[in-house]
Amino acid sequence: MLPMEAIELDAFRRVHADDTFWCGTLLGGCGGQLTTKLYTDRACHFAPHPDPDGLPHVCGRRSRGVDSADHLYVRSAAAAWLAGRGEQATFEYTCTEGAPIGSVVDVRWRHGALRVHLDQAVTPVWDDGVEPVLGTMVPVDRDTLIRRWYVHRIRLNSVGTARHVQIGTEAFARPIEWFALDECEMTERGLSTPAVERIVQARTAPRPSLWSPGKARKVPEPEARAQALLRRLVYARRIESVPVVKQVCGDIEDLTGVDEELQEQLEAAVRHARIWLVEQDKARRKLFDNLNRAVEQQKPGRVRRLLRRVNATASEDRTDAELAVYERATTYFDSLDDLTRDAVEAEADTEKEAQKAAARVRSALQRLRGYDAYTFNLRSQVEELVRSAALAGELLTRGEARRVEVWKKRAAKGPQEQLHVARRSWIQRSCPRCNAEQGKDCVLVEGPNTGKPRKTPTTSGCS
Repeated sequence: MLPMEAIELDAFRRVHADDTFWCGTLLGGCGGQLTTKLYTDRACHFAPHPDPDGLPHVCGRRSRGVDSADHLYVRSAAAAWLAGRGEQATFEYTCTEGAPIGSVVDVRWRHGALRVHLDQAVTPVWDDGVEPVLGTMVPVDRDTLIRRWYVHRIRLNSVGTARHVQIGTEAFARPIEWFALDECEMTERGLSTPAVERIVQARTAPRPSLWSPGKARKVPEPEARAQALLRRLVYARRIESVPVVKQVCGDIEDLTGVDEELQEQLEAAVRHARIWLVEQDKARRKLFDNLNRAVEQQKPGRVRRLLRRVNATASEDRTDAELAVYERATTYFDSLDDLTRDAVEAEADTEKEAQKAAARVRSALQRLRGYDAYTFNLRSQVEELVRSAALAGELLTRGEARRVEVWKKRAAKGPQEQLHVARRSWIQRSCPRCNAEQGKDCVLVEGPNTGKPRKTPTTSGCS
């Protein structure tokens, strides 16, 4: 990396007085020799040697940002990582028609292979024996995540004048978890991170049996298929997979041979699914409208978030208008300078931390529901609640924020005795903790007649 400040360039020249610099062909450059240009009124940079005939110099390199060399950083990091595991790797910068050099890096060694997609120029192939690793802006559809259980992503962070590789694991309905390359391993399943171990364990753990069936009732084939389709339709809607919902609706409409009652259930399920599809279509149009507006307003953080949603929920069957909006958004995002991209990534990391904090707040409030006073043994829980609430910020609902404030006030007063009201007293008098009237259900912490009633008062009443 050439320093951009004049005083730093002077030091750089002294250190590299005996070195030469060349326009790298693996960066899309011309291979010609470069010289350093020192300026005091603008950024210092490399420039080609003047042509002896005075002709203008022509170079094919278009991108000069720090990320334009990410494929070289990936190669260096992967070679060192595999060497540490006793493997010698070969690398190829796969060139596909229309894709710039460095879009794809093929990493191969004796026991495996990875294909790293650093941008969207080449569409990943999932079933050819080479495991894809996707850049942060490469789309992956919901059905692929469900079918494969997880996919891996890669990002490079600027640290001084170097770029450090991180590997992320993305699964359906889970946030991406990022790890340093040294935390990753190669297993029989392929590239593995600590998150993969948890996902595989969760997916392969045997489900507990809820009942022990006796002799199974023989179900006619059309009825069994109808029940299977209904279950699949429920699942498809739960995971919000529009293609699967459309397919199952078509399969149900083609099904014959069921009795009249079951046929009515099938028709009702399809009617509701069609209404849901209309709602999803409206949400999809709104999503692309919001993305288009974010590009017009030049809000890179919002563009990044919306692009991720589009890649996750609307990656298939895009109309010409949707493709135009998507290409405009990706072009805008790819044109951002490095400082802006780093700021956007930092903002995204902050948002993820806020989401995790909000989840911790909800778990803590759930655990504290059984208490109406701040006691000494609750100190660590309440302190964690307050810290997480500060990080979660606006992600909390008004009710959650009110309950956090209640616990903050209780903690400020110091430990108090937890009151217990015997059931006979609970029936005969008002509760001294929540002020519920005699014979009425005790309510939650928001106050008398305003909170949600407790489901069942215990023999200790409001405790």
